[in-house]
Amino acid sequence: MINFKTILQQFKEQGEKTGWTYIEVSAEMANLLKQNNKKSYRVKLLLDNHLFTAVAMIPMGEGNFIVAINATMRNTIKKRKGDTVDVQIEIDEKGYELNADFITCLQDDEQAHSFFNSLPKSHQTYFSKWIDSAKTMETKAKRIATCIQWLSRKLGYGDMIRGMKNKL
Repeated sequence: MINFKTILQQFKEQGEKTGWTYIEVSAEMANLLKQNNKKSYRVKLLLDNHLFTAVAMIPMGEGNFIVAINATMRNTIKKRKGDTVDVQIEIDEKGYELNADFITCLQDDEQAHSFFNSLPKSHQTYFSKWIDSAKTMETKAKRIATCIQWLSRKLGYGDMIRGMKNKL
């Protein structure tokens, strides 16, 4: 486990990471968690006494890592770019678990289930996290149905999001 204070930063123009808010984890600090590791892995992150699990530590070269701090996390800790945060990080052995209701419903549609299983784990997680971010059970149910419809057409998460935006 590592502990430190840092400042929330934001990428200006960094390819696909443009606009991301993040914290940096130096190579020295990252080595205390996983020695000589250069690949992404999941951590438990305590920001100002608020716990977030299955958060990705993303390598940025030369042993340094970043941890993206999404809008939900920023709203929870009530901080934004430029603010100082207390950070505690430890490896999350459990990792992210897919939404159980989604997986149960997905098993009822063989084509959607088969296509879903062919996707990389990270792409499967996009669907599940979108469902988990619903604030009401009604919205969650609608999102599960929407995901299954798109998956049964053999279309991924990005296709679904773009398709839904184009319908607006």
